[in-house]
Amino acid sequence: MRKLKRLFLLLILATGVGLLWLYLERVEPPAPINVPIVGQVDRIIIEKSARKMTLYQNEKPVREYAIALGFAPDGDKWKQGDGKTPEGVFKINRRNQNSKYTLSLGIDYPKPEDITRARNGGYDPGGDIFIHGQPNKVAEGFKVKGDWTAGCIAVTNPEIREIWNVTPMGTIVEIRR
Repeated sequence: MRKLKRLFLLLILATGVGLLWLYLERVEPPAPINVPIVGQVDRIIIEKSARKMTLYQNEKPVREYAIALGFAPDGDKWKQGDGKTPEGVFKINRRNQNSKYTLSLGIDYPKPEDITRARNGGYDPGGDIFIHGQPNKVAEGFKVKGDWTAGCIAVTNPEIREIWNVTPMGTIVEIRR
């Protein structure tokens, strides 16, 4: 009987539904935004240790979001596959509305010094670092739990839609420890 119970449990966990509940959590609908962001933001500050991203206009914070990071977030990004989110000052340099995530804003990592360091070390510095929403396969109202990206910064889908609408190309993105 024990073996049958274990087999049944493994069968449930092996299904897509079982795995889905292990990695996703329901997101409460966001509280209505009483004050929409008017105009464009000029700076984004990401505090990795606090798992927080703040949008600024004219040196004043206008919105704050809880974030998910790379799967190994401590420390600066050095090479492709390390699961780290880079640290430093970057700019938004591309926008992708056809991403495999709900919208994505690219940052200009790697910088020339990252490329030189990687070349000298014989490895790939990585790239394709974005601020983005949830994977397109995730149903609206859910989000992936914990730090799960390959080095990007992830928010909920309603949040990335708001960020997308107020963040122009060239916006400064500062990523701190």
